[in-house]
Amino acid sequence: MSEPVASSSASPLHAVSSASSWPTFVRRVTARGTAYVAKGSGEPVVLIHGVGMRLEAWWPQIESLSAGHRVVAVDMPGHGQTEPLPKGSALPAFVSWLEAFLDEMQLGPVNLAGHSMGALIASGAVASFPEKIRRVALVNGVFRRDPSAKAAVLARAASIEVDGIDIHGPLKRWFGEDAASVAARDLTERCLLAMKTDAYATAYRAFAGGDETYADCWPSVTCPALFLTGADDPNSTAAMAQAMAALTPKGVAKVVSDHRHMVNLTAPDVVHAIMAEWLDVAEDQQ
Repeated sequence: MSEPVASSSASPLHAVSSASSWPTFVRRVTARGTAYVAKGSGEPVVLIHGVGMRLEAWWPQIESLSAGHRVVAVDMPGHGQTEPLPKGSALPAFVSWLEAFLDEMQLGPVNLAGHSMGALIASGAVASFPEKIRRVALVNGVFRRDPSAKAAVLARAASIEVDGIDIHGPLKRWFGEDAASVAARDLTERCLLAMKTDAYATAYRAFAGGDETYADCWPSVTCPALFLTGADDPNSTAAMAQAMAALTPKGVAKVVSDHRHMVNLTAPDVVHAIMAEWLDVAEDQQ
């Protein structure tokens, strides 16, 4: 099932105009070295960001969803204040990291949402330990890239150790020039500038090679599954979201018009409404 979603201007609750508007979160760190922020109470929602980012990338959703849920946002390995995985770790190692974190936190079955690389981790989670997942949401997730896109992302991954972290390429691909994009681009740039090259290279290689690792799982996923992306995202495309939703028994695709890869930051009010609807779907709904 696929539904286009019209974009809108950010509501006053979520509107940002400058770098000073971004909140700062005080993290806790588990015994195994995963940094996280928890806010609110109720059924748990776990949020995983993408390569080069940190948990602040989910800040509008941390604020809005915590009104009715316990929201737990994590720094991915090697990002923010979380310890890195061994150099060269592939996607399954990141999935195992997440499972260990869920066990360490004793969260019970969770609603799991991942953005970009986080979406690949979420797909691995629902494939590998479905009993721990109530609902799953992939935000700007990739799925079976075509040969041209695959070659491009693998080339970017191979260049990191030689040329360092490309700051300007992602910013150009992910953002337009509208006010919401300019504010979100600032946060993204600061996150990328704070990354260590080895950790970024490991995560990006896992991301580049991981689009097919769990791609066969969707027909067997029985929990409610949301596939959300921006209509103008050139890499995590609307067609990918629609293809995953079509394969998934309780899958729904939502495509937000006039937005790109960081749709949860550039259209936070729209994304909140979509995620709130996802969280209301009964787990046993057919």
